[in-house]
Order: sequence, then C-alpha cells, then structure tokens
Amino acid sequence: MGSRLPPAALSLKQFLQRQKVLGLYRGILRTIRQVPDEADRKYLRDWAREEFKRNKNATNQDAIRMMITQANNHLEELQKSLLLARS
Repeated sequence: MGSRLPPAALSLKQFLQRQKVLGLYRGILRTIRQVPDEADRKYLRDWAREEFKRNKNATNQDAIRMMITQANNHLEELQKSLLLARS
C-alpha cells in the first residue's frame, strides 16, 4: 500500500521550516507597521515583500537556514531602531 499523501506534500521538516518563514514574514510586516513615517513604511514593506518573493523557490536547506537567520537579524535591528526612536 502506497502513501496517501499527494506527491507534492511537504516533509515534516519542510513544513516546520515553512511555518517558521511565514511567521517571520508576518513578524516583519507587523513591526514595519510601527514605523512612524509613511514613506519609510512603504519602502520597508516593498523591500520585505520583494526579498521573500525572490527567495520563495529556494530549496537548499542550508541556504534557507541562512536566509532565516539574516531575516531574524533584520527584524531584531528594526525592532531595536524603533525602540530607540521612541525613547
């Protein structure tokens, strides 16, 4: 008896990685909403969308992990900048 999963189904590792990427994308967009200047918000939103779109077909697990790490670093930098701007 064969697998009941469709041929294009993600493995558990891929599924979890995809959830991590989607959560990161949502977190970046939520943080960008806190940017006070409309022009800066639009620039950052467009940048984030373009980066995620450009890399959406990546399959190399090491490259994906590296991109997740870079995106986390960008998110932390943005959050720190926003905290400094408020104080």
